[in-house]
Amino acid sequence: MKRLRWPSWMPIDPYILLLLGTVGLAALLPARGTGADVASGASTGAIAFLFFLYGARLSTREAMDGVRHWRLHVTVLACTFVVFPLLGLASRGLVPVFLTDPLHQGLLFLTLVPSTIQSSIAFTSIARGNVPAAICAGSFSSLVGIVVTPLLAAALLGGSGGGFSADSVVKIVLQLLVPFVAGQLLRRWIGSFVARHKKVLGLVDRGSILLVVYTAFSEGMVQGIWHQVSPVRLAGLLAVQAVLLAVMLALTWYGAKGLGFGREDRIAIQFAGSKKSLAAGLPMASVLFGAQASLAVLPLMLFHQMQLMVCAVIAKRRSHDPEAVSAEEPAAPARTAVGTGGRSA
Repeated sequence: MKRLRWPSWMPIDPYILLLLGTVGLAALLPARGTGADVASGASTGAIAFLFFLYGARLSTREAMDGVRHWRLHVTVLACTFVVFPLLGLASRGLVPVFLTDPLHQGLLFLTLVPSTIQSSIAFTSIARGNVPAAICAGSFSSLVGIVVTPLLAAALLGGSGGGFSADSVVKIVLQLLVPFVAGQLLRRWIGSFVARHKKVLGLVDRGSILLVVYTAFSEGMVQGIWHQVSPVRLAGLLAVQAVLLAVMLALTWYGAKGLGFGREDRIAIQFAGSKKSLAAGLPMASVLFGAQASLAVLPLMLFHQMQLMVCAVIAKRRSHDPEAVSAEEPAAPARTAVGTGGRSA
């Protein structure tokens, strides 16, 4: 949590600096020829291993606890895979004034990917929300996204999705779903080991994303695709994404209130329902868009940075809400188990 709030005057994840540095490295020293093949194979293996560890980490008890709170999870899934894509389709009207066709395709793809897991949990914990619900909501969204995101891409992106085909769906299933299921099956023997070595999962998580980013942006540099993005178009994309994030943050917060959810549940819904996963989106984009993946993932990378910065500020302010403070103090012993478990998670 300190990492997400560092430095105090600028709530930005230092990992974003690594992402930007990776993009710079790909711009200066892109992988070519055999090096590109090696980087592509390594990124594929790293992502598969990452989802294997996700499967080994998620306990059956966590899944069952999440199922019992089905209204919250249906709400998060609806925000992620219904409301977001509808807004992405509506953004078509911004072409060509604010967006080019390729940037709109990347923005539309951004709206199709699942929610995050780690940052949703961390922000929910900081804001004193329902942390177990955030754990399950992010996990369920990732699982559903493995199947739903390629199907939505087929329906909404069509031929513009570059390399999309039935084989693309198979590749995504083999790269993401199969390793996850394998992790679940082996959890009985390796689950405790993974739980004791959470830093390993964190390193694999961040390292795999950096590797995929380097591979995708290297291919973009080799193809000369970055000449298609002017500073004006980039500014237009940032403005559109800022509006998109603001709309989703408002809808998840006030919409959850209208549906009768309490404060802690609304916090989990807001942070899980307004985010998009870089870890899940990047490998899918590399399969679906092929050589155009670097331009397609640009909106996702920018949105990822934006959501971290904005949600860090919101989470910090929510933690100081009078309602949260008054609920924390008199019921501290009763909330110890949930709060401690959530923060450790």
